[in-house]
Amino acid sequence: MIEALSIIIGYLLGSFPTAYIAARLTRGVDIRRVGGGNMGALNTTREIGLKAGSAVLLVDVAKGAATIMIAGYLGISQIWVLFAGFAAIAGHCWPVFLKFRGGKGAATAIGVFLALAPAAFACSIPVILAVIFITSNVTLGMTAGFILFPLFLWLFGQPWTVIVYAVLVTIFLGLRYLPTARRSLKKAGNTRDFLLEKNYKPWQTRKPKP
Repeated sequence: MIEALSIIIGYLLGSFPTAYIAARLTRGVDIRRVGGGNMGALNTTREIGLKAGSAVLLVDVAKGAATIMIAGYLGISQIWVLFAGFAAIAGHCWPVFLKFRGGKGAATAIGVFLALAPAAFACSIPVILAVIFITSNVTLGMTAGFILFPLFLWLFGQPWTVIVYAVLVTIFLGLRYLPTARRSLKKAGNTRDFLLEKNYKPWQTRKPKP
């Protein structure tokens, strides 16, 4: 019962529609109907503003971290803690409060990883930031950080269950982003323009059309 409770709590926390609420409160719009349609921090920043996007990022990260901390407090085994973390990611992707249409899950996964292995994921953060700074491509930066995270886990002596879990979550996130990546590549026309975002920086808000 406790294990099931931890998964339910994780899913409900993950389902909290941060970006949807932020967009409704600040602009009165449905974030799923503007920009790329993704219910995440990046789309919120681009379409609503940096303050709203930053708030969404912090809350979405907190959802994943809180799930792991609550599961650990309940005293369940590590494998169930990992399941609870994935439930939070799944809740963000398919929130029960918004007819199962949510975001991609990256920010919530960051929270899960930070709570599971803070030192190891701290090594991924400079990688993410460096790639974003060079390319202005948030997706590419997140991909680089997530791919290297299992290596950092191994270097810090984390158990194989956590390492395999990180690999599987990374694959899951990659599959979630794959349709978006295909559309972006088709729109860009070539690999270089797909990898290097030249139109605007990740923290810039799109100017509304007159």
